[in-house]
Amino acid sequence: MCGIAGWIDSQRYLPDQQTALDAMSRTLERRGPDDHGQYMEPNACLLHRRLAVVDPENGHQPMQAHTEEETYVLVYNGELYNTDDLRQRLEALGCRFQSHSDTEVLLQAYGMWGENCLQELNGIFAFAVWEKNAQRLFAARDRLGVKPFYYYAYSDGFLFGSEIKALLANPLVEPIVDSQGLNQIFLLGPGAIPGKAVYRGMQELAPGCCLTYRKGQAPQVRRWWKLTAREHTEDEKTSVAHVRSLLIDSIRRQLVSDVPLCTLLSGGLDSSIISAVAAQEYKEQGRRLSTYSVDYIDNAKYFQRNLFQPAPDSEFIGEMAEAIGSDHHNIVLENAAQADALVDAVRARDYPGMADIDSSLLLFCRAIKPDYTVGLSGECADEIFGGYPWYHREEILFEDTFPWSRSVNLRKSILQPDVLKGDSAEYVRAEYLKTLADTDKLPDESKKEARMREMFRLNTDWFMQTLLTRKDRMSMYSGVEMRVPFCDHRLVEYAYNLPWELKSLHGREKGILREAFSDLLPERIAWRKKSPYPRTFSPVYFDRVMALFLQAMEEGSPLKDLLDFDRLRDLAEHPNDLKEPWYGQLMRVPQIFAYLLQIHWWMKENHVRIM
Repeated sequence: MCGIAGWIDSQRYLPDQQTALDAMSRTLERRGPDDHGQYMEPNACLLHRRLAVVDPENGHQPMQAHTEEETYVLVYNGELYNTDDLRQRLEALGCRFQSHSDTEVLLQAYGMWGENCLQELNGIFAFAVWEKNAQRLFAARDRLGVKPFYYYAYSDGFLFGSEIKALLANPLVEPIVDSQGLNQIFLLGPGAIPGKAVYRGMQELAPGCCLTYRKGQAPQVRRWWKLTAREHTEDEKTSVAHVRSLLIDSIRRQLVSDVPLCTLLSGGLDSSIISAVAAQEYKEQGRRLSTYSVDYIDNAKYFQRNLFQPAPDSEFIGEMAEAIGSDHHNIVLENAAQADALVDAVRARDYPGMADIDSSLLLFCRAIKPDYTVGLSGECADEIFGGYPWYHREEILFEDTFPWSRSVNLRKSILQPDVLKGDSAEYVRAEYLKTLADTDKLPDESKKEARMREMFRLNTDWFMQTLLTRKDRMSMYSGVEMRVPFCDHRLVEYAYNLPWELKSLHGREKGILREAFSDLLPERIAWRKKSPYPRTFSPVYFDRVMALFLQAMEEGSPLKDLLDFDRLRDLAEHPNDLKEPWYGQLMRVPQIFAYLLQIHWWMKENHVRIM
């Protein structure tokens, strides 16, 4: 995994802009601590920071390839999981390779097939290819958006980077947030509109999209992949076997690494499946898998069961680690440290995020890094197999809004009346309806099946993106690559077309997934109720957040004129009165204050101007 950036400008002589280019590159050093490189022309520059995972001795970037007609220069962030298959096909077509890195395979694939190479790739990636003779830049992002790509187009040129901070390091980009960005922060946050960035003029290349840029022209963006509705013709037994084979193949492909690899094990269904398959593969190779879990000081003492978190993971982790024979490590985090790490979480994400859900993962990855560079994690199973409560509670399922963030009134209530422009409810609803209108369905589907497709797209396009952004930024901030086997596009496409009665087999959330791996897991784990990523329940965390929040307000915060402190005081004094989370399953009153604290730090550190 790596960090990439670049600058194309038809008027500026870029060798004279080395100070700005160095600043852009330095922002990505945490993503790529092992190597860095630069390709320079008078009007084009590509930058790269490398985290070496496969073929550490080779794979230096930017990487070049030459044909009679063209010179291609590639910067690439990601992993291809069908590298060997592609190499064999390309060798049969006459290509010759100097390394076994997937970077060279991608470069040769682009030289052979051009933009059509995207359809051949199985992996997670964001990359840019500069065609020297044609003076054209082509960039693409993976189907599910696991790897990031942001860009900023202006009259004379084009900037891009793996992270927002790389663009902000260039003096051409101003940290201005307009009313649309402010609406996104307060009405949708920590969720983000696909294809949008919070800053004015900045864009995100949406998942499954690519773009072409030529000097003097606006970038041309197109979608190269989309979920398509197809009739499911397999019976139950075949469907169960198909899910199992697709996921096992995905896990096996993602175990390839030339540096130490571990798995994250929460004791839940998804991470347990990944760890069980990985442990089995390692055992056949005469190796022992290492697994990691996270917990919090005194969490057992303060844990509160609720609809969204019915049982603590600690009851199941040891049982699972023993069952698969892994070398298990339990990382126990200090509660106050999670609050203190909120500022680093903002620096990692580049805008306010999921509060301690972010900061705890950042600290978790920091603890893993001394021994492991690569980890496998269970994100995205709930989105594609219907694991969340909002798939199963019909009063939420058919409610005409985002199911994980249903209270616009709560969000508005913490602000002064004139902070947000326009009709807040209509703003949120318009974004919601865009996704519904873009959802592919079959003409004769029942109301419930059609709604399940809409929920699938809402979850993969919105909620899953928040989790993938979190996973990428928090892990890469510590120089750790996290892989997500459930995001294999073959599995996602198959799950999209599974009828709900199969997906919820035996009347259970993720029923078909449970059935597919019931023989590989202890029964108690295979059929346990879904529980989300663990968060702290200790009052120590909330106390520390409130102390930091009050300190920020007393010192003079850009938020001071935006917030309704009477409403916030009421929330702080009666946290148990809040019935629905602010976002998802875990962001309740302590996380609301932590989110506001993150907004404060984000605005202060980035000198954000509201216009």
